[in-house]
Amino acid sequence: MEGMLPPGPALADTVLSMAAARYVLGIDIGTGGARAVLLSLDEGTIAGTHTATYDTRRPHPGWSEQSATDWWQATCEAVRGVLNGSGASGEDVACVGVTGQMHGLVALDAQEQPVRPAILWNDQRTADQCAQMHDVIGEARLIEWTGKPALTSFTAPKLLWLREHEPDCFDRIAHVLLPKDAVRHQLCGEQAIDVTDASGTSLLNVHTRHWCADILEALDLPATWLPPVLESAAVAGAITAAAADETGLPQGTPIVAGAGDQAAAGVACGISEPEIVSINLGTSGVLFAACQGAPIDSTGGLHTFCHAIPGTCHLMGCMLSAGGCLEWFRDVIAPDATYAQLIEEAMNVPAGSEGLHFYPYLTGERTPHNDPTLTASFRGLTARHGRAHLVRAVLEGITYGLRDGLDLLGASGQQIDRIRLTGGGAKSVLWQALAADIFGAPVCTMQANQGSAHGAAILAMVGGEHYDSVPEAMAACVSEHSQYEPTRQSGIYTELHQQWKDGSA
Repeated sequence: MEGMLPPGPALADTVLSMAAARYVLGIDIGTGGARAVLLSLDEGTIAGTHTATYDTRRPHPGWSEQSATDWWQATCEAVRGVLNGSGASGEDVACVGVTGQMHGLVALDAQEQPVRPAILWNDQRTADQCAQMHDVIGEARLIEWTGKPALTSFTAPKLLWLREHEPDCFDRIAHVLLPKDAVRHQLCGEQAIDVTDASGTSLLNVHTRHWCADILEALDLPATWLPPVLESAAVAGAITAAAADETGLPQGTPIVAGAGDQAAAGVACGISEPEIVSINLGTSGVLFAACQGAPIDSTGGLHTFCHAIPGTCHLMGCMLSAGGCLEWFRDVIAPDATYAQLIEEAMNVPAGSEGLHFYPYLTGERTPHNDPTLTASFRGLTARHGRAHLVRAVLEGITYGLRDGLDLLGASGQQIDRIRLTGGGAKSVLWQALAADIFGAPVCTMQANQGSAHGAAILAMVGGEHYDSVPEAMAACVSEHSQYEPTRQSGIYTELHQQWKDGSA
């Protein structure tokens, strides 16, 4: 397992001519559905998108499972949909990139068939197994090797849970894949994983970019179950005849290893230098920062992953309930109001919501507190506070929580010059301006960002040899749209953020 990463299968006889093709294709196996994005080779612009949904099964409280068969059917629908909708043919696609929800466990038997439904990243059944990993390996040692503590979302604890609770399934395992890798396997017939997704299993050493033999030995897990680890833009295989029949992509179309959804989103935001950070302000809030080397946060608040740029890493912080807090508030308090109405109301309230604070821990917290037992609350609520105050406090509380992650990043020695904001929250210019004040740094939105699938398509440009490197492809395909500078209120928010932190103690 030591030495250079394998380059992937030799496909010189199957790679299509880049001169003849017009597009690359990105596929995202998300939690809610499969999305396909068609990206123009000439201009780097989005030529079309299509999404097909599937269901999540929750057989017990805290469990979250999906069917790999559903992923495949949705992928075929999404690919055919984007080709038909854009007027493109499969022959127009030079290369395919894949991304998807991270950490999920797809366990296959010796015939490469699933032994059970996939256990997803948001499944919470493995708290005991995480504790077992810390006991057996040592939490500090695990953080040093993998860049983070064991968390219930990660893959390794799921394997330990299967061994303890479903031994018949565990005994049938011959191969372990992650969600996007299971779909790529159906597309090309080859098993592989990329370095970014492998970083989220608790089984990869982020310093060597290889599976960690010490962890596998400590957990008594066979190394033979794990697929080869590739760099994200490496070609991993080619579309098979069977997959061609179902997707409309020609047999022999190359497909790259791809990246986990957060790493692919970082590619789509052009995050290649430490000074520019992205924050995805969606249901959760994810901070993504490129870094030099593989710095390790010994507290476990910031997590180190291998980047899609070969030889580099990225730091990531995750706030479990970001935009999800505003969604909760609207659903419970103001179901007839739009998000835009609520945010506009909130901006008529002074900074600090006249002493009202909201703590956004509806589903526990990961960064910076790493405590699943934390709960949300309002503090300082009085009779003078109305709905607009409550909304302002929710917006400020969410943004303070993200600021906590930025402060951790700053404490690690990284300088932050600007922040690229994506996700649902980035659609509100008022929230963008508020974020610039609370973060104390310029906040930018992106010209055209279709999320993780967009990043997967950019990686396909590199794998298809349209660009020589991931940073070169980022520079050509990623641009900023608008920018919001901090105002004089930024200094006020520095004090208010500290008051908020003091109130949570």
